[in-house]
Amino acid sequence: MNGNAIEVGSRLELLVDDQLVERSVGVELRLQHPVPREVVLVHDRPWEGNTCCYHTVFRDGDVYRMYYRGSHWDEAAEQSTHAEVACYAESADGIAWRKPDLGLVEFAGSRANNIVWDGYGSHNFTPFLDTNPARLPSQRYKALAGSGREGLRALVSADAVRWSLLQAEPVITLGAFDSQNLAFWDSVRGVYVEYHRHFEEIDGVPMRRIMTSTSPDFVHWSTPVWVEFPGNVWEQLYTNQIGPYYRAPHLYVGFPKRFVAGRRVVEPKPEGVSDGVFMTSRDGVIFRRWEEAFIRPGLQPERWYNRNNMTACGVVPTAAFLDHAPDELSLYSTEHYYHGAASKLRRFTLRMDGFVAAAGGPRGGELLTRPLVFAGGELVLNLSTSAAGAARVEVQDDVGRPLPGLDLGACEEMYGDALEMPVRWTSGRSLSELAGRPLRFRFALRDADLFALRFR
Repeated sequence: MNGNAIEVGSRLELLVDDQLVERSVGVELRLQHPVPREVVLVHDRPWEGNTCCYHTVFRDGDVYRMYYRGSHWDEAAEQSTHAEVACYAESADGIAWRKPDLGLVEFAGSRANNIVWDGYGSHNFTPFLDTNPARLPSQRYKALAGSGREGLRALVSADAVRWSLLQAEPVITLGAFDSQNLAFWDSVRGVYVEYHRHFEEIDGVPMRRIMTSTSPDFVHWSTPVWVEFPGNVWEQLYTNQIGPYYRAPHLYVGFPKRFVAGRRVVEPKPEGVSDGVFMTSRDGVIFRRWEEAFIRPGLQPERWYNRNNMTACGVVPTAAFLDHAPDELSLYSTEHYYHGAASKLRRFTLRMDGFVAAAGGPRGGELLTRPLVFAGGELVLNLSTSAAGAARVEVQDDVGRPLPGLDLGACEEMYGDALEMPVRWTSGRSLSELAGRPLRFRFALRDADLFALRFR
């Protein structure tokens, strides 16, 4: 077998990096941009306010769960108006959200609120659904929380709303932690993974950077190491929002908030503007980070105010905004932070798997993969073309010779828009007889975007 062949099996592969790409001409990897939709939450309760942030969203069966910090900043007095608390919201569809009265935590003499935690780490309480098959029922949900340099503590819950500390001592102590620090179970690697903030001095400037470590049990963690971005310029990453993409869990996706100090568009102070960026990794340490913005502040003046445009932790499937279209992805991003009475959370949508496209222009182009070893008998593409556009695929052996009946001329022209468009050849030849062999795939794209591929 070709020693450079990539085992893809039948898993979904996204064209978010050059991992599968040998070379391309007239085809480029092009970052896509989510579309802004409706405001899903206004943080207007007495225990909330204009500095509510660090949102976490995940789907849990038929329920979508959301957690966030409840806090408010008095601009005139330049101080917080109440202690920070961790709040909870839920939804049946990821679009319409409600804040249930949980009756758990007292605020201003009443328990009629959606507060789930007011203890250590309320500043950046970040839960997740633990899918580790060995986890205890009483620890179905886990969280990390902690601020400053005191360290991150572990919390657990059986029902997602009643939380307790797993132990009194911090589980991670090397870092700054004054941001949203998160963890998850990696089902591919079989370990817990966490990402947190720390600072490193670069050219005399303290830079916000990301550290990561792993654990077999959520208590004992490896020594944190820096996340690396080979080839990227140094930029301040305020949050990280990293996690496995649920449709392709071998691939990590991240949605950091990029902070640009010293700029001001909307008066008065504080200085600093932000946007959302996108990055991916296949090992959890080395990331491909796009320097182009994923979510720009846009035309809303309040999004040009300090600390806005913070993408929530978590990307979830939701019903399509357009009639008769397949499910899409929803992300959430903050606005009105610091400014006014209440910050808001807006939903953004993206095509399923549609973070990056291998895009061929109207004059056409080609992309050739490295040798791939697959399982299955059919190749399906997440593909979008214009009315005049088209795509074709050729199968080659591992040294680049077209296989009889699977050459470009024998491929039926593909056009349209689908998440799983099957590739057919006029020869009627199936790929099943070739499964397990290293093969290259030549894609000819004209006014077409290829987002992902899978052998099934």
